[in-house]
Amino acid sequence: MGEAYFYHLTRQPLEATLPMLLERARGAGWRVVVRGRDAVRLAWLDERLWLGPKEGFLPHGLAGGPHDALQPVLLTTDASRANDPACLMSIDGADVSPGEVHEMQRVCVLFDGNDATAVQRARDQWKALTGAGCPATYWSEESGKWEMKARS
Repeated sequence: MGEAYFYHLTRQPLEATLPMLLERARGAGWRVVVRGRDAVRLAWLDERLWLGPKEGFLPHGLAGGPHDALQPVLLTTDASRANDPACLMSIDGADVSPGEVHEMQRVCVLFDGNDATAVQRARDQWKALTGAGCPATYWSEESGKWEMKARS
């Protein structure tokens, strides 16, 4: 059984935090699926990841290509898991099911702490997942470094 990690972004934007988390997941040997709600936003994120530093390049691709199954990191808007991931990272309020938490090593929910709608969506996801018996941990960067603030 996996665990859900909630990341409350208040100091760094998604495009700075996501690569750090992806590197850690890849360092654990995991394939990752990044699930968003908007294809345009994922295309923007794909471009940001391609423009990152050479020494920190994260091999990845947008879903819908001929090599989805081979991608170490796959960006998608749907619930398919073509690359057989061990880790799911939900951004921008994308859905996560309790079954996915149980099936994967880790599910990460990243949300913008400066957006009241995003915060409420994350709270609803926390309640739904923990209410279904999924272990969850809440992380905040409010102090300037990542700290665990709650565990269920």
